[in-house]
Amino acid sequence: MNVTEHKQLVQDYIEAYNRFDVDGMVRHLHEDVVFRNISGGEVNLTTTGKESFRQQAEQATQYFSQREQRVTTWQVANNQVEVLIDYVAVAAVNLPIGLKAGDTLELKGKSVFKFADGQIVSIDDIS
Repeated sequence: MNVTEHKQLVQDYIEAYNRFDVDGMVRHLHEDVVFRNISGGEVNLTTTGKESFRQQAEQATQYFSQREQRVTTWQVANNQVEVLIDYVAVAAVNLPIGLKAGDTLELKGKSVFKFADGQIVSIDDIS
């Protein structure tokens, strides 16, 4: 795969995420995909494998009534795509991080996607 194809896989993933489309999110994931959420330098969530990712993604759809990842910068290398993201979401339920239902969460972060066998093999979401 070339860098354009890698970028397209990432774009498809983000668009599916914004639509709450879990099937679309996992469509281009490798069976052994590793997902890590890193906040404040600490890994607070890791999933290993496509099915584990799917379960977490389905659960996460319940937390927000609206959510959008908007890419502000693309950095594309051989086997990696790094995107800087503006993230906005509206809580659907009261969350343990202090958000109440209806509150808006705004973050800036980055996501790093790596590839193997024409699929996404790892995703690090960093905020």
